[in-house]
Amino acid sequence: MARVLVTESLADAGLEVLRSAGHDVDVRTGLSPDALRDALRGAHALIVRSATQVDAELLAAGDSLIVVGRAGVGLDNVDVAAATERGVLVCNAPSANVISAAEMTVALMLALARHIPQAHAALTQGRWERSRWGGMELCRKTVGIVGLGRVGRLVAQRIAPFDVTLISYDPYVSTESGRAAGVVMVDLPELLQRSDIITLHMPRTPETADLLGAENLAKCRPHALIVNTARGGIVDEQAAADALDAGRLGGIALDVFATEPAAESPLFGRADVVVTPHLGASTVEAQHRAGTQVAEQVNLALAGAPVPYAVNA
Repeated sequence: MARVLVTESLADAGLEVLRSAGHDVDVRTGLSPDALRDALRGAHALIVRSATQVDAELLAAGDSLIVVGRAGVGLDNVDVAAATERGVLVCNAPSANVISAAEMTVALMLALARHIPQAHAALTQGRWERSRWGGMELCRKTVGIVGLGRVGRLVAQRIAPFDVTLISYDPYVSTESGRAAGVVMVDLPELLQRSDIITLHMPRTPETADLLGAENLAKCRPHALIVNTARGGIVDEQAAADALDAGRLGGIALDVFATEPAAESPLFGRADVVVTPHLGASTVEAQHRAGTQVAEQVNLALAGAPVPYAVNA
């Protein structure tokens, strides 16, 4: 029997998968950094979501640690290199959230194009502003998908029936693979110059940080809408606010921010911006899948079996 430390909310189904394998599941949420290090000592597995920072210092406290499981896709909060150096396996649940993230993307596109949150707020405050919130149809617009991975392809599949033209930039996807997804592959400058709506679907890396900064935002069409449900920091929030102020951008919707939880942003409080608090994976179905998938991977690691979703095996 192994001890599994769970430091964030995990679906009950995932906890049951661990307990059914005979493991001692120790759920402790909201721990301070010092308390977290103390709790990790003697644990054989650590399961986190996005809030727990699994850095080299925390890993050093894991004297019995075999595996770190991330109940979700991104690994921004896990120092994979430090884990690898210590011989700790890292795994995630890469397919758990993709449907929810894709649906959230389409929802934000529509909300931004039709000013739904702004009109709702005005009406509930007693203002009938029908003439103020005229929107834009998606029909016959060009949608540029930056990153044609799991989520990007699902977005393409879901937005295609709106009778849009789909183009994509992804240096790791071939022309043939894009064509199979109903998407024409182009380079980034062409995508920025042609797209009426730009949606981002890639991890935050040194190469993608501030990808949409002042220089690339200047290449966008003046009415272009940008949606980011991927990772914070891919859009330079100040540069985006400046572009909106200058009339060089039509609007932006963000579900993710450079710093989270986000208490402030130059994009907050604007009528041309829609923001949500990282809700892309916040569905009952996605959380169920994330919990069970990561629990299954952790069980395999603790049993010494091959782990399909290991990222540093």
